Amino acid sequence: MTAVQEKPARLISGPGMLLVWFYGVMVVGALSRSAYQIATEFDRAPLAYALSAVAGVVYAFITYTLVRGGETARRAALVCCAAELAGVLIVGTWTLVEPSAFPDATVWSEYGMGYVFIPVLLPLSAMYWLRKAALRRGA
Repeated sequence: MTAVQEKPARLISGPGMLLVWFYGVMVVGALSRSAYQIATEFDRAPLAYALSAVAGVVYAFITYTLVRGGETARRAALVCCAAELAGVLIVGTWTLVEPSAFPDATVWSEYGMGYVFIPVLLPLSAMYWLRKAALRRGA
């Protein structure tokens, strides 16, 4: 007798698909920008460029978990979105309080102003969607 495996609950239905699209765009933007800056001018603003690379990796992991689906992926995405939001708030505040620490902008500088504030709005939207997904499943 074989055990029937349940398909992971989809996280990308409806508005979830829009989240995946936005996170995908942010992955490409953050990683390509940081890769270029690290390769060509790392000595100019190493902290800013490294933080942009970290943001890109976080975006990639969240995108992966949303596409993967399932309760474990939902929880991992929720934790990463909370960490992302904390990063945006910390780095955003840091860039306003001590601008000299960042000779060049990061993805999260000034709460993502260079990215039309998507870096601060995206984790809030994703956390709301992920919580709703849990409530729909009764988790």
